[in-house]
Amino acid sequence: MTSASPRARPLSPHLQVWRFHVTMLGSILHRIAGVGLYLGALILAGWALSLASGPEAYGAFMTCMVSIPGKLVMFLITLGFFYHLAKGVQHLVWDTGRGFNLATANAASLFCIAFTVVASLATWWVAYAMGGA
Repeated sequence: MTSASPRARPLSPHLQVWRFHVTMLGSILHRIAGVGLYLGALILAGWALSLASGPEAYGAFMTCMVSIPGKLVMFLITLGFFYHLAKGVQHLVWDTGRGFNLATANAASLFCIAFTVVASLATWWVAYAMGGA
């Protein structure tokens, strides 16, 4: 046999093999944002259940949500929403066969991160200015 033994090579690419780059970060963040949005959907379901359960349950839920930890969770969900949105648009562009060269892919990943931060801060600023945050 001329091929390398199974112990001499990894079974699949891993962080030991690949050098870290921004598109890798984008992929990881996209997956984290998706999981976060699932958790956010559970919070939304909890809100609907508390609303249907009466004023005391709704009051308890809202007390939790307006606390510092509640607002932090909601801000993280906002980040997840805008990042998943931006990355979804990037994937739609990729579906057309465009944006695969290294410079464009790196720039798009950085744009998704920047868009997420700006859109999330703007959303919370508007909510605060309107008295909702």
